[in-house]
Amino acid sequence: MAQRPPSAAVLVLHGGRETGTEPPPAGLLNLPGTRMRPFVRAVARAAREAGDDILVTQVRYAHRGWNGARADPFHDAVAALDALREEAGEELPVVLLGHSMGARAALRAAGHPLVRGVVGLAPWCPPGDPVTQLAGRDVVLVHSNRDRMTSPQATQSLTARARRAGARSCMVTVRGGDHAMIRRAAAWHRLTTALVTGLLGSGSLPGRVGEVLALPPTAEATEGTLDLDLDLDLDLGTGPFRVSPVRGS
Repeated sequence: MAQRPPSAAVLVLHGGRETGTEPPPAGLLNLPGTRMRPFVRAVARAAREAGDDILVTQVRYAHRGWNGARADPFHDAVAALDALREEAGEELPVVLLGHSMGARAALRAAGHPLVRGVVGLAPWCPPGDPVTQLAGRDVVLVHSNRDRMTSPQATQSLTARARRAGARSCMVTVRGGDHAMIRRAAAWHRLTTALVTGLLGSGSLPGRVGEVLALPPTAEATEGTLDLDLDLDLDLGTGPFRVSPVRGS
């Protein structure tokens, strides 16, 4: 008996390097890929608990770097989306979940017909990257205010540019986090799960995210930026992802 296709999918794109034409290491030696495994498990568990048949899978890269104009991870993401369309059909809703370089690839690949939204964690958002492909998509970017690898200011700018280009966009700041998402790891996992399932309609978007996604294109960048601890109703003090809200900067 043929297996029933999933009702939706989440494609996960891990981080990498600015340059590097060699393939990523295998298995646990691929640290950026390993870093995303807890997110894969958390989203898949939430989907199962909601009774939804959502495919959650990581995209495999041919090369570990972005490599300038080659934009290798972008092409890997598109190839994965094309394969998913061939397998599950034209109507399958997909959310792309990416970290750092993977978030850059997810944003670039968001123009694919299957993509409904993007959740980018600590995204790499160079000022010249295009945003027109984000029109009609939901885009939520999450960044620590203490990230020293990628720029939260650049993320806020891209969020505003995407909104002007026709996207429904929002930025969430994680105070006291870091680029590797180790500090406040439980909060990163809980927030990401709520965003991904919310964008797929498998759950509710947390706090004011839905309100901010509905802002007009003329909204200021600061209007489209939320604070994890102040603006999102994630029950941070209870449940399996127990975290303590950070006070101050």
